[in-house]
Amino acid sequence: MANKPFQFMDVPRRLPKTLPIELRVLGWDEIYGDYAAKEAAEQSSRCLDCGNPYCEWKCPLHNDIPNWLSLVQEGRWFEAAELAHETNPLPEICGRVCPQDRLCEGACTIHVGFEAVTIGAIEKTIVDTAFQQGWRPDLSSVVATGKRVAIIGAGPAGLSCADRLARLGIAAHVFDRYEQIGGLLTFGIPPFKLEKQVIATRRAVLEAMGVVFHLGVEIGRDQSLEELLRDYAAVFAATGAYRYVAATLPGQALPGVLPALPFLVANGRRVLGTAHPERWPIAGWQQRAPDFDISGKRVVVLGGGDTGMDCVRTAVRLGAASVTLVYRRDEAAMPGSRREVKNARDEGVQFLFNRQPLAIEGEDRVRGLRLVETQTDQQASRQHAPTVIAGSETVLAADSAILAFGFRADPPAWLTALAPDQHPDQRLIVATESASAAPRLPFQTAHPRLFVGGDVVRGADLVVTAVADGREAAASIARLLG
Repeated sequence: MANKPFQFMDVPRRLPKTLPIELRVLGWDEIYGDYAAKEAAEQSSRCLDCGNPYCEWKCPLHNDIPNWLSLVQEGRWFEAAELAHETNPLPEICGRVCPQDRLCEGACTIHVGFEAVTIGAIEKTIVDTAFQQGWRPDLSSVVATGKRVAIIGAGPAGLSCADRLARLGIAAHVFDRYEQIGGLLTFGIPPFKLEKQVIATRRAVLEAMGVVFHLGVEIGRDQSLEELLRDYAAVFAATGAYRYVAATLPGQALPGVLPALPFLVANGRRVLGTAHPERWPIAGWQQRAPDFDISGKRVVVLGGGDTGMDCVRTAVRLGAASVTLVYRRDEAAMPGSRREVKNARDEGVQFLFNRQPLAIEGEDRVRGLRLVETQTDQQASRQHAPTVIAGSETVLAADSAILAFGFRADPPAWLTALAPDQHPDQRLIVATESASAAPRLPFQTAHPRLFVGGDVVRGADLVVTAVADGREAAASIARLLG
């Protein structure tokens, strides 16, 4: 397809075909498909190829978006996949789960007036198509260094680090307590956003690159960090953020109250067909599997982020009689993806904005939520709580309440023993490129051969920022190993 200037004026933005709403709520399949080659080329042609690509700079990975869009127009799928992987070790995953409306697409030059290029959908189509046609990373010129590095955590940061180390000839051994790789990519993000076959394909690709996975191994129980430091040249720890933010609401100990992450993890295992473990990796949560049966129940989810969106859409598929999301601010202030809000609405979720929960009502189990109306000052920052409107209390009938107020870093004792520097909220402190203190490498801790990254450093953040951390940590490890 010839690249005509201002093609975006003639070609409207179109997403790939989606499953009809009445079908998608009955199962767990991804709702978005891939573009056909002609559609991908047509949508790629909408790129203005502006001199200063804001999309690239807004992306935490600084992907070379205009150039792989150009390759798609020419049908050069393998080269587009190669270019996508130069900056992003997990492009088919980021294309599915990134909030593009807040990142690359939100910064697209034609976003205002003509609607942004469908960057995320094209990104996943590139890699899906290339994999289907047989493309795999070419490591034929990589020379093995004989060095081995241990990675703790097979989530996005750990997988990203493993990919980059393998490309540098460093053997990556990844340890994870789950029975599958992916961490919350597998067990936390619902399959209708990220089908688990995508993770399985990525595992096969990484193993073909020489990455070794040690699954069902819990560091601190089955093996110690000291043993890893003894046996490997360096260690990268990406243990995530699993400590849920407690609301301290009266009644939150009632049966029928569920924190979001155990709810999503339990359902992830249900869909995968794996057994529930005796131990739950959620700090502050009971050590036994709670009752997640919400079929026929009135479900209320508290919290307006992407985790809240995952919970409401999962509840719909689990047969809830009704699903309502309660958020204390207005819709414009929601941190969740606008695309996910639309999908939830399409699937029958009700939204109650400017409502703040005061208590969970009930005696033997959840019977309702006591709410009060709020008013948001548009000039105030998100750090300021909205104003409560006196005399506006109501009770919303409910049988189950899911708490999706977010998650925080909760580094294990075996890690903080060797990486003791922490922020007041328990996030680990690591060196950065701009640090003026001791000359450490980025993501290096006080222990010179121990690196950490991802949510345990940032707090609960995006998949793409975890991928960026893993990529940069691998570069630092390579510099350490010479």
